[in-house]
Amino acid sequence: MAYIPPVSAQAPSAVILVRATHYVPNPATAADNAFQSDAPAGQSDDTTSAMALAEMDALAAALRAAGVRVHVFDDDDHTRPDSVFPNNWLSTHAGGTVAVYPMYASNRRHERRADVLEMLKSEYRVQAIIDYSGLEPDGVFLEGTGAMVLDHVSRVAYTARSHRADVTVLERFCTDFNYEPMAFDAVDSDGVPVYHTNVIACVGTEVALIALEMIPDEHRREQVRERLAVTGRTIVELTEQQVREFAGNAVELCGRGPDGKRRYIMAMSGRACRSLRPDQVAAIEESCEIVAVDIPTIELAGGSVRCMIAGIHLDRRPPLAEAEITEAVEAINEDNPTTPDGRYVDGNA
Repeated sequence: MAYIPPVSAQAPSAVILVRATHYVPNPATAADNAFQSDAPAGQSDDTTSAMALAEMDALAAALRAAGVRVHVFDDDDHTRPDSVFPNNWLSTHAGGTVAVYPMYASNRRHERRADVLEMLKSEYRVQAIIDYSGLEPDGVFLEGTGAMVLDHVSRVAYTARSHRADVTVLERFCTDFNYEPMAFDAVDSDGVPVYHTNVIACVGTEVALIALEMIPDEHRREQVRERLAVTGRTIVELTEQQVREFAGNAVELCGRGPDGKRRYIMAMSGRACRSLRPDQVAAIEESCEIVAVDIPTIELAGGSVRCMIAGIHLDRRPPLAEAEITEAVEAINEDNPTTPDGRYVDGNA
């Protein structure tokens, strides 16, 4: 019998993508995002948007081909340049809880969408939505799974401190969702703080990719290494140059093969994959199949594949079966008995 890997709390089998028809790198985030670039000189916004749209569609197609359930939401609002990155405002958690986050850039705050939350409530089991966005007027922010890289197995929230990742909100999140906060400073070789943790780290079930060299405090660096490895994970250490190629901005997902059997994939950009050494690729492929998609236009905004994906860690609601419908009808009829000609017994037909 072929080996089927066990279910992992780390790797969701369903995701949310936002298909933004108006896309340009966000000028409001350029000041603190060292990974962000401008579109090529002379290239129109319409051309940039069309190229990005094709890349979004290619990612959705690649994930579906890998057996991942993909929910795509269209966005025609030209005032939301970063809406393609929904993981910053939304996260979902086993047990039926959803978190909504406070965003640093004011023009990103209306990326939060009621229709996304309504879809989750209708198709998945949602018990509660915890909304931290009311903290924005206080000037404190925690930009979701961009600011935090969550280990759902060991319940650890790895977080590089920044004005997009306030430690006070982090601790509040960890109390509400039962995670251990592990905050640290991370900087590039020029001393510029890392704006989002998920550009330097990716935690999978059996492998973790992380640029430990970007954590300057050696003691804290070793604590992070040890905490990641405690479950037996293989640590793939990334260089700062690989981080600049978005090698850290990957995400493990659970798909299905052509035979319907469960398999794990590591989704990343083509640019990220090409930056990896053969030994690093081999370490990842011990537990995951790499699915790489080229998204160079989207990467101009300073985010890559991980930023585009909001994973769904919720139990799916099963479709209402015929037996359940029959049972529900019988229950209604029992509570409201009728005569043979269809009238209610109390005469109020």
